[in-house]
Amino acid sequence: MSVNTPRSLGDFLKSRRTRLDPASFGFSGRRRTPGLRREEVAQRAHISPTWYTWLEQGRGGAPSAEVLERISGALMLTDAEREHLFMLGLGRPPEVRYRSADRVNPRMQRLLDSLDASPAIIKTPTWDVVAWNRAAAVVLTDYGALPPDQRNILQFLFRDPTVRAKQHDWESVARFVVGAFRADVARAGLVSEAGELVDELCRISPEFEVLWRDNDVHSHEDGDGVKRLTHPELGVIELEYSAFSVDGRPDLGMIVYTPLDREVAQRIRELAANASTPAAFDEHVSS
Repeated sequence: MSVNTPRSLGDFLKSRRTRLDPASFGFSGRRRTPGLRREEVAQRAHISPTWYTWLEQGRGGAPSAEVLERISGALMLTDAEREHLFMLGLGRPPEVRYRSADRVNPRMQRLLDSLDASPAIIKTPTWDVVAWNRAAAVVLTDYGALPPDQRNILQFLFRDPTVRAKQHDWESVARFVVGAFRADVARAGLVSEAGELVDELCRISPEFEVLWRDNDVHSHEDGDGVKRLTHPELGVIELEYSAFSVDGRPDLGMIVYTPLDREVAQRIRELAANASTPAAFDEHVSS
């Protein structure tokens, strides 16, 4: 028997409802059972009390995403609980909630730092880099030497001649990045928010404008999964890249570039170990 049944949804709703303190929401009166009443949850969610009762009783059919969002807010669900609610109610996770970020938690930064030979970054859906390791600083871009509002990968690619010169096949890289950016901002519901960046890049780069108007969409599964760079100290190198979602932050993505050559990996370790660390990077990793 499937664990995702209408009754499972009702049981979950009831368990969250009974854990809430009525006084915290301005509800008073003597109660025979703990938590909010069904009609109080319905009131907070702006839905019919009868409809909410049916949901807890496993009746009434599948709720809409809008109804689940209202119930999630009414029950003060955490992100994990909200996702579970959608899985029970609709069989799919909810849309990603975008939260602005300028850094990650220390645990995630320690994970990045443990990859001493593999450049690794964490980026937002609009491709702003919010975390990186020393290997990324010496191989990709020294993000710590830049102000936070200037750490956007698309701006690097279309505005910085040094970054452009590193790319083995700039045209292919640019086409992929623009297509992946388009997919990421749509998935995060940030198409309008990304408009200012898109308009700026269209003004300064005819090449970006052409690629943007092509409406191509890409994911990190496209292509051969290998990034080729011409590095001023390492020469021509090949890095196998993999993309991961960040646990608890589905709006953030981690990209790890793994050297295909052991000698190159060792040289990256040495460069990272010997590199001077800008003050901005020190502040970043200690936060």
